[in-house]
Amino acid sequence: MAKKKLIFKIVWGTVLALLLIVSVMGILIYKKIYTPNIFSSKTASPFLFIPTGTDFEGLIDILEKDDLLLDEKSFRWTAHQMKYDTKVKPGKYKLLPKMSNKDLITLLRSGKQTPVNVIFNNIRTKDQLAERISEQIEAPGNSVLNLLNDYDYTAKLGFTPDNILSMFIPNTYEFYWNTSADKFIQRMKKEHDKFWTPEKLAKAKKIDFTPVQVSVIASIVQMESNKEDEKSIIAGVYINRYKKDWKLEADPTLVYALGDFTINRVLNVYKEVESPYNTYKYKGLPPGPICLPTINSLNAVLNYTNHTYMYFCAKEDFSGYHSFAATYSKHLENARRFQKALDRRGIRS
Repeated sequence: MAKKKLIFKIVWGTVLALLLIVSVMGILIYKKIYTPNIFSSKTASPFLFIPTGTDFEGLIDILEKDDLLLDEKSFRWTAHQMKYDTKVKPGKYKLLPKMSNKDLITLLRSGKQTPVNVIFNNIRTKDQLAERISEQIEAPGNSVLNLLNDYDYTAKLGFTPDNILSMFIPNTYEFYWNTSADKFIQRMKKEHDKFWTPEKLAKAKKIDFTPVQVSVIASIVQMESNKEDEKSIIAGVYINRYKKDWKLEADPTLVYALGDFTINRVLNVYKEVESPYNTYKYKGLPPGPICLPTINSLNAVLNYTNHTYMYFCAKEDFSGYHSFAATYSKHLENARRFQKALDRRGIRS
């Protein structure tokens, strides 16, 4: 009898020990999976950026560098159990306070990124555009720029390296952070085509301009004035000159040709620079836009004011508005007033 009791005690002791071990292991496993382990108080950014081509060890390096992991071993274990350690997906992911290993791995496995709002405006050159884009998505600036300068690539889009900027319509666009340079540019082509509705194309055709030509004139108009209510009047001046086969003689094109965007006053000596963008030297439109014209500037050209003005210059009150003239003699009067105002302020260049 005593022997049976001993066996009974041993069996129950073993069972209880096993239950205790299982319970402890269960608690440990639960803690590994569900205990908050991500987004410590030291974290500066609530986003995790995983570059294209990153493997699991690379991800661990990123998490440690950004101080996002409280316990690396538990994260590794959970990732292996959830078969994520061989399926790392690139992108931008939003982290939440007190995320568990399971929470983060579930998010990363799903590939459900937080979109990026890509904005570009006040752009004058392809270099500036490429740099601005690379600051917002993963695509390197040199990758974007190389494609914009590639004759075969731009030709497939219906443009040239000289006029490719006219394809970009300044606005706010939603992208995934890991978008490549090619996919970004292809998306911009779609947005360009979407902007140029049949109605807009008809307006351009009515004034005998292509969308690229509209963009070129709009870029000049934009650099001439930031006053929306006079842009269509300025557009009318340049369209009048163009249709009369005059040289455009647009100061902003000269500044672009010189490549010095700090110039405040265009001097006669500048007008001798050798460049297809020098509209004081050559008739017709420049090879491409001298900036990225806004939608308002594009519409100002499509809906230009029909008038007889051939000249304009900045008003002497420095309001940002312009004085317009139909004759050269009247223009000279306006120009003298403005030049005197510049002299009084000591503005030479």
